[in-house]
Amino acid sequence: MPVRVKICGLNDPVAVAAAAGATWAGFNFYPPSPRAVSPAEAGTLASALPDSVARVAVLVDPNDDLVRAVCDHLRPQVLQLHGKESPARAQALRVSSRTQIMKAIPIAAAEDFAAVEPYLGVVDLIMFDAKPPRAGSSTLPGGNGRAFDWTLLAGRRWTWPWILSGGLDAANLAEAVTTSGATAVDVASGVEDRPGIKSPDKIRAFLATARGL
Repeated sequence: MPVRVKICGLNDPVAVAAAAGATWAGFNFYPPSPRAVSPAEAGTLASALPDSVARVAVLVDPNDDLVRAVCDHLRPQVLQLHGKESPARAQALRVSSRTQIMKAIPIAAAEDFAAVEPYLGVVDLIMFDAKPPRAGSSTLPGGNGRAFDWTLLAGRRWTWPWILSGGLDAANLAEAVTTSGATAVDVASGVEDRPGIKSPDKIRAFLATARGL
């Protein structure tokens, strides 16, 4: 079975069209990100996606008003929580939005995996992403083009579905999957020409590589 792919940070129609072969399409609602879109913009962009592609709303410590606006316009199948949302907050959003919840866990060392346990049984999917640079050098919790040590995942057996993120591109995808054992991956900066500017060619190359795995 091919590796499932999430193309994240989609913000223009051409990139959305290229992402039509993905499992998930992510739309970013965190204003500091160069990939951020408004709920209305995301809804318009997502209308071009086939039903086979699940819409993912990427949120960072969102308030209820933003979540309602995103759900009204995008009608996502998944809310991706990429901030410091607690298990209780994740559960509350799961109930209020009636969507699946993906929780991002930042990883830099083996001890960081301890943060996963409280979310098991609460969220639907765990994302392992590279821990962002030290405070002050980046305002983004993800999408920084950084990878963590994939051997930290090697040989681990998780009882909950998970997805690998952080610094992936078509050139290193095979190594990342082989090393980590991932069956689902997420890419944002790795399919861009520059921050926030998606490359349709790179999206298609990434998806083709994933299909080959």
